[in-house]
Amino acid sequence: MHERAGRTARPEDLIDLDALLAAYEAVRPDMAEPQQRVVFGTSGHRGSSLDGAFNQAHILAIAQAVAEYRAAQRIDGPLFLGRDTHALSEPAFRSTLEVLVANGVQVLIDARDGFTPTPAVSHAILTHNRANTRQADGVLITPSHNPPRDGGIKYNPPSGGPAGSEATAAIAARANQLIEGGLTEVRRVPFAQAYATAGRFDFLAAYVDDLPSALDLDVVREAGVRIAADPLGGAAVAYWGAIAERHGLDLTVVNQTVDPRWAFMPLDTDGKIRMDCSSPAAMANLIGMMQGQARYDLAFGNDADADRHGIVTPDGGLMNPNHFLAAAIAYLFQNRPGWGAQVGVGKTLVSSSMIDRVVAGLGRRLVETPVGFKHFVPGLLDGSVGFGGEESAGASFLRRDGTVWTTDKDGLLLCLLAAEIQGRTGQSASRLYADLTDRYGAPAYARMDAPATRAQKARLAALSPADVTATALAGQPIVDILTTAPGNGEPIGGLKVVTRDAWFAARPSGTEDVYKIYAESFLGADHLAAVQAEARAVVDAALAG
Repeated sequence: MHERAGRTARPEDLIDLDALLAAYEAVRPDMAEPQQRVVFGTSGHRGSSLDGAFNQAHILAIAQAVAEYRAAQRIDGPLFLGRDTHALSEPAFRSTLEVLVANGVQVLIDARDGFTPTPAVSHAILTHNRANTRQADGVLITPSHNPPRDGGIKYNPPSGGPAGSEATAAIAARANQLIEGGLTEVRRVPFAQAYATAGRFDFLAAYVDDLPSALDLDVVREAGVRIAADPLGGAAVAYWGAIAERHGLDLTVVNQTVDPRWAFMPLDTDGKIRMDCSSPAAMANLIGMMQGQARYDLAFGNDADADRHGIVTPDGGLMNPNHFLAAAIAYLFQNRPGWGAQVGVGKTLVSSSMIDRVVAGLGRRLVETPVGFKHFVPGLLDGSVGFGGEESAGASFLRRDGTVWTTDKDGLLLCLLAAEIQGRTGQSASRLYADLTDRYGAPAYARMDAPATRAQKARLAALSPADVTATALAGQPIVDILTTAPGNGEPIGGLKVVTRDAWFAARPSGTEDVYKIYAESFLGADHLAAVQAEARAVVDAALAG
């Protein structure tokens, strides 16, 4: 924990905007450096212009690769293009638009010339595709909750959610080829021409007006739930006020500041500015505002592209994302009569096993997937999965009639669900979770990092169950060893070891020389510590073998 975690950033913590934007134009990536090549992670290509990892060359090449990919896939409908409030998002938006228009793509940009949350783009794609044979897709310019120095770009195909590995691998490979060829094959028109050619779409109205199809906002209004919303300087800044006005909610936007330096933000646990609404340190302002007051029943926070949710309650503080996922599932599957009995629940392998117990208690089917929201897309799209959620505070769920709402994470939706829970039950989501622990037990959950070389990380990602020789973990017999996900059979890129009352999962980091150990125990903090200690030994033995 950094010594100033949770305290407002100082001038020396802030980025130099001029240097950051100048580097976007001036720096040419060194393709001999792996960190400077185009690489799509679980949420697109991310990096900083200052590191040669997110520069104009990258974006021009990615945009050209996307144009070629969609043509090869015969995607001939409009492409919805949105951006968040990061400093690098504006120049990247301009570069992307210049290339897409030059390639003859019908691009739709925000009619209000504003910022666009990720869920609003997913919602727009799916709404269009329900009514049209010419299928739409989308591009989002965002690095999500990453620090202000970073930029990001991700592609959403006609399924509306994050692109699968096959698509992103093809786009990345072609983009790197284009950069290595000096961008000579990239088509481009001046921005003024591209901006004038692009069509306009009112993302805000389309999303906000349709919310009652997914949520019971009448019960929120009638119960008089008092809400504070903090967009954390992100793309939701205009959306919360519009939601309050359109649906008559007692909702106050307590911070309307948009500052690409994020000078108002408290530092995260590592001392960096990071708009992570699941972090108590980053959410310190909102948590402090809620302590010892009676003005608001709930407070919400979102990250920069509003695909994550942060829920603060007076009786529980900032809810752990795992806790809110469990409470949301318990509530939804008892209050959505339009969802069929066969509709299942999606979770990642590193999310809390409290979800497993809640789902079993509901008599529902559990769909456990690898990390990455893209794994929930098929189930949400066809309505076979009612809820998909990640431990990192990203989730979405179906409309009230059991049809798809978004296939990307929706932080606005999950925040408003907390208000619906409060309005209908008269108690907070944190109180609902406490009731669940009375029934199912109270798990202790933590994540830690362990050092690993690049070779060790590659070995970890390729392990099989046979590589684990241990038969017990922290005093309990091992009942399962997983390297593929039960929900879809996909590789998890690591290892999960399960006992009756505990588990751990180990996955290599994509950006650092460490592997991540997620662990949980229903036998208390001391048992969790034993699980964590033995997890390292189990992984080290498997890697050595």
